[in-house]
Amino acid sequence: MPQPIRNIPLNVPYVDDALASYLNEVIVAKKFSGDGVICKRVETRLREQFSLKHVLLTTSCTHALEMAAMVLDLNKGDEVIVPSFTFVSSANAVIRAEGTPVFCDIDRTTLTMDIADVKAKITPRTRAIMPVHYAGISADMDPLMALAQERNLSIIEDAAQGVGAKYNDRYLGGIGNMGAFSFHDTKNLMCGEGGAFVTNDEAIARRAEIIREKGTNRSNFLRGEVDKYTWVAHGSSYILSDLLAAVLLHQLDRMEVIQQRRKDIYVRYNEEFRALGASGKLVLPTIPANCASNYHLYHILLPHEAERNRVMGELKKRGIGAAFHYVPLHQSPYAQEFLGTKGLRLPVTEDVAARLLRIPLYPGMSSDDIEYIVKNVKEIVH
Repeated sequence: MPQPIRNIPLNVPYVDDALASYLNEVIVAKKFSGDGVICKRVETRLREQFSLKHVLLTTSCTHALEMAAMVLDLNKGDEVIVPSFTFVSSANAVIRAEGTPVFCDIDRTTLTMDIADVKAKITPRTRAIMPVHYAGISADMDPLMALAQERNLSIIEDAAQGVGAKYNDRYLGGIGNMGAFSFHDTKNLMCGEGGAFVTNDEAIARRAEIIREKGTNRSNFLRGEVDKYTWVAHGSSYILSDLLAAVLLHQLDRMEVIQQRRKDIYVRYNEEFRALGASGKLVLPTIPANCASNYHLYHILLPHEAERNRVMGELKKRGIGAAFHYVPLHQSPYAQEFLGTKGLRLPVTEDVAARLLRIPLYPGMSSDDIEYIVKNVKEIVH
């Protein structure tokens, strides 16, 4: 008798019954706008939790990246090196600040930027490097930081997928000059839509405050440093609502439970698929010895694109929310038309993007869900 088809999505945010009490605190206070009491509490928690000096909550990681690019004060034609294997926000942030993203290849093991290719892409116009920490695994930050210092470049960490992960015992986001977190629905810690701009540099933090507050010095005014606030620079409105901050506070209070459950599922997948990896049917993800993952997602690499698509299609037929990930940015219509990337070849990026498959991983998965996924992957991959 055929096994009943389940419906297991790729991701489901963690929520428990206590969330209502967090939201109720905001409702009772009747203060829903941004930068309120709950936002300040969450920013303090994030600073303490992740060893950061400055945290500014934002409406998205996209906006945090835009703030970081604006802090650089780019001139037209200034370049920022970005991996092509990333979400479009990484490149858009540079473009919105009037800079030019220059796409580099990725390392085959970590799927983060290839430092050798970064070096090859540096020109006199280069102003910054933007490592993207993929799947909770850090880019190789020590040589990147050394390279940036040698060439007088800034480092913006796109840590959208790296909240809580570490590199050489340092939390991601706080290693470079600036970092950006995501608290989107799909992330380990979420508030629906949200992010954070983070830095350990006082001057950068002061500049970012002005950008986030629509170009005004309102933060200086609230600290009593000026007697009134006014428009002092360009900026926008990037402040998170206290209502969403309350959701994030709930997530932070549950972080240990969320992270442990994600780790348990990740480890179970690795154990179950080890034989398939050893036989060459697929490639399992790798966590380098100097990295502590946050187990943001679980991916496998199939032998070629046709096999990836076959396996993905079969899993979807059985109700399993399998998905590929990024279409490389250098192959996108926009980049090819407006950034001149039509002839650019990034062989590892193109190969990985064609073969990578994600399978469900979220705290609310039941043992039966995991068993069902494992059983079907083993049946389909042959």
